[in-house]
Amino acid sequence: MVNIEVRDAYVDFPIFDAKTRSLKKRVLGKVGGKIGTGAKTTIIEALREITLSLSAGDRVALVGHNGAGKSTLLRLLSGIYEPTRGTARIQGKVAPVFDLGIGMDPEVSGHENIIIRGLFLGMTRKQMQQRADDIAEFTELGDYLHMPLRTYSAGMRVRLALGVVTTIDPEILILDEGLGAVDTAFLAKARRRLVDLVNRSGMLVFASHSDELLLELCTTAIWMDEGSIRMRGSVHVVTAYKGHEPYGRGG
Repeated sequence: MVNIEVRDAYVDFPIFDAKTRSLKKRVLGKVGGKIGTGAKTTIIEALREITLSLSAGDRVALVGHNGAGKSTLLRLLSGIYEPTRGTARIQGKVAPVFDLGIGMDPEVSGHENIIIRGLFLGMTRKQMQQRADDIAEFTELGDYLHMPLRTYSAGMRVRLALGVVTTIDPEILILDEGLGAVDTAFLAKARRRLVDLVNRSGMLVFASHSDELLLELCTTAIWMDEGSIRMRGSVHVVTAYKGHEPYGRGG
């Protein structure tokens, strides 16, 4: 059974020896939330009072400005972070896709990285070997697949990573968009495979700044701001409201 239940969850990060306000601001910009006060140790409240219930079939968009807490929430829903307070219960096999480059080895070939990246995402070696030819054809990298990953451009790395990611069969797909390095024609091709991936997954939580992509892939949306859920509802309603709010800081 695929299910995520989060009840009144907080995720706090203590910052030791934070002697300057600029350091606090730098950390805050990365994890979102607010700086807690009244304690000897500076506490970054990355997530506050998060309560939500997700089940099979949900397609959830996660929106908000940079530093709003989206990435922290994705990691909470993936089981990577545990709540400091409250509870988070996850049932189902999670495929977290936060950084397309994670789980790849720059010193080995593209062919070898297809296997490595697949294993990282929870697939078996046999499953990846069965998918290898399809992935190779999709990437259009040709003989470069025999070369070490460190020789690839950023766009080539994204092609390889997307080729692997879009062949998995996740129960829970946690996706943080990272498609900016590929050319327009290849991105259109990748989006078709991404749609197929979403259709195969039991549940999707997708953080992106592209309202167009979110409207295509998701049905509901959560608007994050300062580590809290500010609004939840139809993806059309939430993205429209956020985009027109006078003090919105970008989506």
